Amino acid sequence: MDSATSTDNEPYGLRVEDRVGNRRKGSAVAAGGRKASAVAGNGEEAVAIVEGAQLSEEDRRLAEMGYVQVYKREFSWLSCFSFAVSVSGLFSSVTTTFSYPLYAGGAASAVWCWLISGAGCMCIALSVSELVSAYPTSGGLYFTCKYLAPEKWVPQISWICGWLNLLGQIAGVASTEYGAAQLLLAAVSMGSDFSYKPTQSHTVGVMAAITLVHGAINSMNTSALEKVTKTYVLFHIGVLVSCCITLLVMCKDKNSTHYVWTNVTPDSGWTPTGWSFLFGFLSVSWTMTDYDATAHIAEEIKNPELKAPWSIAAALGFTYIGGWLFTIVLAYCMGDPAVILASEVGQPVAQIFYNNIGKAGGIFFTVSAFVIMNFTAIVSIQAGSRTVWAYARDEMIPLSRVWYKINRVTTTPLYAVWVFTISCILIDLIGLGSYITIAAIFNICAIALDWSYCIPLICKMLYGKFEPGPWHLGRASFWINLWAVVWTLFVSLIFILPTVRPVTAQNMNYAVVILVGIGLFALLYWLIAGRFYYFGPRVKAQLIEGTAERLSVDSSGEEIAEKVVVY
Repeated sequence: MDSATSTDNEPYGLRVEDRVGNRRKGSAVAAGGRKASAVAGNGEEAVAIVEGAQLSEEDRRLAEMGYVQVYKREFSWLSCFSFAVSVSGLFSSVTTTFSYPLYAGGAASAVWCWLISGAGCMCIALSVSELVSAYPTSGGLYFTCKYLAPEKWVPQISWICGWLNLLGQIAGVASTEYGAAQLLLAAVSMGSDFSYKPTQSHTVGVMAAITLVHGAINSMNTSALEKVTKTYVLFHIGVLVSCCITLLVMCKDKNSTHYVWTNVTPDSGWTPTGWSFLFGFLSVSWTMTDYDATAHIAEEIKNPELKAPWSIAAALGFTYIGGWLFTIVLAYCMGDPAVILASEVGQPVAQIFYNNIGKAGGIFFTVSAFVIMNFTAIVSIQAGSRTVWAYARDEMIPLSRVWYKINRVTTTPLYAVWVFTISCILIDLIGLGSYITIAAIFNICAIALDWSYCIPLICKMLYGKFEPGPWHLGRASFWINLWAVVWTLFVSLIFILPTVRPVTAQNMNYAVVILVGIGLFALLYWLIAGRFYYFGPRVKAQLIEGTAERLSVDSSGEEIAEKVVVY
């Protein structure tokens, strides 16, 4: 039987030589000399023995880190880059979040916030790329805590990092699906000459249906997902370039350069104006986030220690520059921001398309943004499901034995796919209350994900245990890491505040409430159960170089040959 199709998750393409008992201490020494520093404590478990001679370079590296290969490695350079670009969803993400900087300070806030915040986000992206190159596993940056944190604190630190990352990914997909529903309904409204007006309940219902479709797509095997993913980036770039050119050509009454770059007209109620201006950072941070999504498919990538970090760095660089230029085009072509913010379709950028290009062109680019947002949701669910699977492998989450199972037909973790998908739908149901509650999900995404990256970065800087992979930042590493942490602290303080004043129950920023709620759940779960069985990322494999024979003497004095394992 092909071992990859087993629900017991035998390693794909590897021969398990032996099981070292049912109760083995979770530590392993790799042939290359790097010690897998997982501290099992009382967490004794079965460890698979795999022969190094039978492994590819990337599978060998995975075994050194304590895991056996389960997935087929199908993702190439193009599909990795396309995956990383699709996670940000530049065109559609800017389209759905352009209202934030407009409320915060108008055209100037939109333009300058992209330039400033994008630089901080690039420092986070480069820092994440460096860690992914050194430790390429489906656990992403959560797994790096095993190597970067002090040994005695690995369980607690990885627990916090893991829950933050999972919360951020669920919030990210939930907000993406909600944005996709908004775009689709905006196109429908445009097609009806605005006689149809989307409601909150319509948006939530469409969101749920779209999310289920994306879950079904992610139920395909890795090969099919890789082939589909390749096409995303080509379509995305084509739409972005054609939209910018079309707007610049068709817009007959552009805003002046002075207005675009200097006009600050806050509509948030915050004073002073400079403080209100800062809320424009949300659009950038929501677009340029989920940096480690590509890391979560590392065990499905050929040569992941190079392809994953290069894809992350290149994709986020493209998003930074492309997003800024697209924002500038929108600022020149938007007309009066008060008019587009009052649009009945609920999407200011869709209204910009309609005003400048007409009904047909407006529908085309709004639907294009919807399609690209679908790409973002599909790849994000793939990354999120692999995260759930990786956490289940380390027995971090409830019902780990269920979520860790690999389907016999698709050789992918279908249970993990669907628990992640359903979680995204459930968190979006709070949108039935008001749009402000959905804005809280946008905020949570940026805060939770970025801090799940900063925790390993802080450990890296404080404890000096980091061993760089083939992709690294050299002498600039410390300073880039430091600015990534400082920037995250700064924007987190902004994102938990209400975006509108005076504050009421209807416009309150509930991000802090949701964060505290999830934090209390993780803390209570740790105190009640987690601390008794969770010991950090586990060791599931022991790498051996082969076997040899040695002579020994038994009790009767006769020589016997013994087969021994060479580590």
